[in-house]
Amino acid sequence: MTEFLVAVLAGVLAGAINAIVGSGTLLTYPFLLTVGLPPIVANGTNNVGLSVGGAASAWAYRAELRPRLRVLAVPMLLTVSGAVIGSSLVVRLPQRVFVTVVPWLILGAVVLVALQPVIVRRLARRAHHSIEPRRDLPAWTGLLGVYGGYFGAGQGIMYMGVLGLRYDDDMQQSNAAKNLLAACGNLISAVVFIAAGAWSWPFALAIGIGSILGGYAGGRFARRIPQQVLRLVVIGVGVYAAAYLFIVY
Repeated sequence: MTEFLVAVLAGVLAGAINAIVGSGTLLTYPFLLTVGLPPIVANGTNNVGLSVGGAASAWAYRAELRPRLRVLAVPMLLTVSGAVIGSSLVVRLPQRVFVTVVPWLILGAVVLVALQPVIVRRLARRAHHSIEPRRDLPAWTGLLGVYGGYFGAGQGIMYMGVLGLRYDDDMQQSNAAKNLLAACGNLISAVVFIAAGAWSWPFALAIGIGSILGGYAGGRFARRIPQQVLRLVVIGVGVYAAAYLFIVY
């Protein structure tokens, strides 16, 4: 029961972080490892649990998204296709491949989280405002979908960097699109993990309950939550998770 409640709390924090910054996986994935889940099962459980929180975050941004759904239709399709590829690689490749690659992916995500203020400042300095997506946006979102399906920590930061440059340099519009695209990719990945049996339903349920609450709250109050505090927590947990995996595996 204690582990279930801790999983709910981790889901709340991760859902809020994903809605605001991204990289909530760096909180929930290490927790699932510490309770004894194998890495691939932990990854699938984490994805299933956080996917519903991502949908809640996108719903919180529905006012910004409603006029842009036609613009985002093709990027959504490519994101979903990439997510199917990424999650299929997880369940088809040997576990040794996953545990070898993931610590480096986590470290890369931590670097992206640490550099996020620089990314935001650079985007804020852009002189013009555009709602016309670049032609290569679907290709970028497809690649991010593959990464999100395979592991996904830091994908929110990657989406913000790409969307700010290739979709819309208004940070709130980019964040809305980020939440929608990540939610679409994560939901389809969750289906793949469930079909493959690579998940633990009690922990997925606990994280899902928490992530819905945190995801919606984070989406509604993104501008009010102190992002620097969250960023420091994510960086610390990410370094711990990478070190844990390097030592144990």
